[in-house]
Amino acid sequence: MDWLSRLESPQNALAVLTAMITPAVLISACGALIFSTSTRMGRVVDRVRTLSERFEALSRSREDDPLWEERRVIVFEQLDRQTSRARLLQRAMVAFYAALCTFISSSVAIAVVSAAARSFTWVAAGLGLLGSVFMLYASVLLVIESRMALGAIMSEMDFVWQVSAKYAAKDMVGQAPPERSPGGPFTWLGRKIG
Repeated sequence: MDWLSRLESPQNALAVLTAMITPAVLISACGALIFSTSTRMGRVVDRVRTLSERFEALSRSREDDPLWEERRVIVFEQLDRQTSRARLLQRAMVAFYAALCTFISSSVAIAVVSAAARSFTWVAAGLGLLGSVFMLYASVLLVIESRMALGAIMSEMDFVWQVSAKYAAKDMVGQAPPERSPGGPFTWLGRKIG
């Protein structure tokens, strides 16, 4: 029972508990990121439902609207973007849950390794590192998704500009909207995604 006597020492027990707290902080961070990502996913789902309803309404009012084709195209493009965003958010959620699982495993491994097998401390460190890699991957996915969300907003605003330029008084129109930066909403580091 050598391992039990090692844990009975206050310094060793405190060291084990201190080591177990580090993954707990990362577990809490994962929980917050999972919550915010699921909220974003809910917003995408709501947006898709709204766009679907708008697309159906457009299909019934074709003859009434001179901008029918433009409206149909923008709604279809928005639906496509929201689908891509949902896929990225789903991948991010999977990565965050994988990180959460590895951080919990890391915490358990710290306790087990400290109690039973001091020569296997690399297991706990490896699990912590793996969890950090999952969090990094998920964070990159969220950056890409945020860029896609911005692209969706920009294209919608461009359409609003078109409509307002058509129907507003000539003195209100002014200049055309500024050109977007190169790359567009479906690129990441110069590569097309989606």
